[in-house]
Amino acid sequence: MRSMNTVLIEVRRAKAGDAGAIAATHDEAWRAAYQGVIPGRELEKLINRRGPDWWDSAIRKGSRIAILVFGETVAGYANYGRNRARSLSYDGEIYELYLRPEFQGLGFGRRLFTAARKDLAQSGLQSMVIWALSDNEPAVEFYRALGGKAVARSSERFGDKVLDKVAFSWQP
Repeated sequence: MRSMNTVLIEVRRAKAGDAGAIAATHDEAWRAAYQGVIPGRELEKLINRRGPDWWDSAIRKGSRIAILVFGETVAGYANYGRNRARSLSYDGEIYELYLRPEFQGLGFGRRLFTAARKDLAQSGLQSMVIWALSDNEPAVEFYRALGGKAVARSSERFGDKVLDKVAFSWQP
């Protein structure tokens, strides 16, 4: 019999049935990360655009989405694939990596990152890049701690606010 305090933690590819839980995770994680950074109305739009139907469609289309499951709970997700920035000579990109706030600081982000990076490498995408908003200090610190090198800067407009973003890279 499993003792009560043994909780299974796994990272696996998302399945269609996970769409609702991923949408809820996205909602919580984005509110925690971007409240006061991205203007309120813009943040609501970005969150509402990514409901269960959006995730269900992405999963069915074969987007690479990994989820970290803690017991019965989807604690975080990462989606990733080919590098989208033609100006940067890296093979792969992690587009998003987020954890629900209560699961941050426990090493789960590192596990998701490692799983996504390994999956990319196995399909020949050895070098990798991740973009983070400069004002999202926890993310910037996290990618630095994982050995990411800041290699490019850009900016993105959210309503009438322009925010800086930075690209971190990893080589094999």
